[in-house]
Amino acid sequence: MTVHFGYDKKQVLDALRSHFLTRREIRLLVIVVNVFAIISAILLGLKIIQALSFLIFSIMWIILWVTVRYILPSNIYKRSQTFRDEFSLNLTEEGVHLSTERGTHLWKWDAFSTFQETDYFFHLYFDNRSFFLIPKDAYPDLPSTQEARQFLKDHIKK
Repeated sequence: MTVHFGYDKKQVLDALRSHFLTRREIRLLVIVVNVFAIISAILLGLKIIQALSFLIFSIMWIILWVTVRYILPSNIYKRSQTFRDEFSLNLTEEGVHLSTERGTHLWKWDAFSTFQETDYFFHLYFDNRSFFLIPKDAYPDLPSTQEARQFLKDHIKK
């Protein structure tokens, strides 16, 4: 089945946020900063540390959250021409055949390392840092979306 699609900015930003929050190093950083913020709040409540220490960890937490939620996704979106193109995509037994006005490309199934599904997209990962997004709303109805989901699950082994 061939589908035609473009990307919605709001949905792409949500997908990029999801990608960043699934990264192990970012999750670890969020956990560490949260633990330090909680510890500093407890120590502030016990009057063991000054308010300045609590303020510093709170600012670190806010900076981290703003960076992951807004700055990183926005920068990636702005730098990538991909999100402004219109695509035709066909899932075949050979692989994923993608066409734009600039050309065509066929990715064989073994080029993908894993597949993930979020609210708006199917994420086809080449490696742990690079991926291609297929919008679910490119499919006209629920049965065709489910068919595409099953096709991807059958061809991309985790």
